[in-house]
Amino acid sequence: VQLQASGGGLAQPGGSLRLSCACSGGQFVISVMGWYRQAPGKPRELVGRLNNADVTTYSDSVKGRFTVSRDNAKNAVYLEMNNLEREDTAVYYCFAHIGGRGDYWGKGTQVTVSS
Repeated sequence: VQLQASGGGLAQPGGSLRLSCACSGGQFVISVMGWYRQAPGKPRELVGRLNNADVTTYSDSVKGRFTVSRDNAKNAVYLEMNNLEREDTAVYYCFAHIGGRGDYWGKGTQVTVSS
């Protein structure tokens, strides 16, 4: 199982970025997909996740600004980030929880918010 993320980069404060992540490598059922992030010197934290019941969970710090969505046919998850703040600068990791097999992680993509 492999997760490949893309879409990171540099954005100005108040700007937007969209991250994508596709899961491949076999036949499986993904129950939860989402994103975590890790800023320098800080622990990895949840950004948002979406389960098969379409229930989303977000960190308080991104509520109202970020949106997680999925394309189940493509085993893909997306993160739409709006009104970016400097504090959003971090490496963003996508993950997938596969029933009966556990959690899988992408390698991470850098998001830098700076003027």
